[in-house]
This record gives sequence, C-alpha cells and structure tokens, in this order.
Amino acid sequence: MSAQPDSEVSPPRSAGQAPDARLLTEAVTRLRRALRASIRTDYPWETLPMAQVELLQVLGEHSPARVSDLASRQRLAPSTVSGLIGQMITAGLVARDVDPADRRASVVTLTDAGREQLAAWTAAHERRMDAALAALDDAERRAISGALPALFRLAENLGESADGAADGAADDGLGGDALR
Repeated sequence: MSAQPDSEVSPPRSAGQAPDARLLTEAVTRLRRALRASIRTDYPWETLPMAQVELLQVLGEHSPARVSDLASRQRLAPSTVSGLIGQMITAGLVARDVDPADRRASVVTLTDAGREQLAAWTAAHERRMDAALAALDDAERRAISGALPALFRLAENLGESADGAADGAADDGLGGDALR
C-alpha cells in the first residue's frame, strides 16, 4: 500500500488547508479503521462498541468518575454517556456507586470484569500494532517512534481547541476523536 492517499478516497481540499493537515487526518482515519477491523483477528469475540471501549479506557485512568466528568472528557452528551454506562452495568463491566464526597451524586467504577476486558482489548491491539510495526523497515519504525511525542502534543492541542468550542457541539461517539 502506498504511503500517499488514493485520490479517489481523499477529501476535497478546502482553501487554506495545509497538505500535511489533510494527509495526517487521512492517516489517522485509516489507522483507526484498520485498528478497529484488525482487532477481530486476535480478538474475534470482541463486540464492545468503540464508545464503550473508550469509556473503559477513561475509567482505567480516572476511576471512580461521575457521569458528567466522563461526558466532559469524551465530549459526549451526559445522556449519551448515561445510556452507555447503563449498557455497561448490564454487561457487568462497570458499577455505579454513591459518591463518597457527595452522597447525592453517583460515581462509576470499573468492575474486575471491566478491568479484564480492557486489559484483553489493550493487549490484542498491542499485538496487532507490534506485528504491523515489525513489518516496517528500521527507518520507518524510527520515524514513527520519533513522531510520537509530537502526536501526543497534537492531540493535546486538538483537545484544547475543542475545549474552547461551543458547548452544543458534543460528539455523538461515531468518530472524530483525537489520537490516544
């Protein structure tokens, strides 16, 4: 596969859009699509929607958390997160408890099953990524490794610019998330 995007798949270039921005957007989109599709190779029983996986990831880093905090972190409507959490409670992946800091509020925590699911999902992705990286030559692997700090800073910058966006522009969980 060529490093350059196919002209048929490339989005039209708008005025003032830098070629690097367009190519990076396309590369991230292709990477996310390939990761989602390839997980079925090592982890064929995986059925969790990405929105739930991403909530598990956030809870893995920030648990316990209030639904409103999860919604803010994921840039989703609280009602959307509440619905996802309900599905995840039914699946046994998370539990809702009383917030010890404010007994009127509740917090969400990962269950042991949720931690196990997240660990298995993460390990499967890492195996797929390791295999894909091993297929690259040394120079390509070094280039990717060297770009990682800048990609994390880019994700932070995208997050900061989204923080300044209008409150009514919450993501519906169907795509457009920043690199993680």
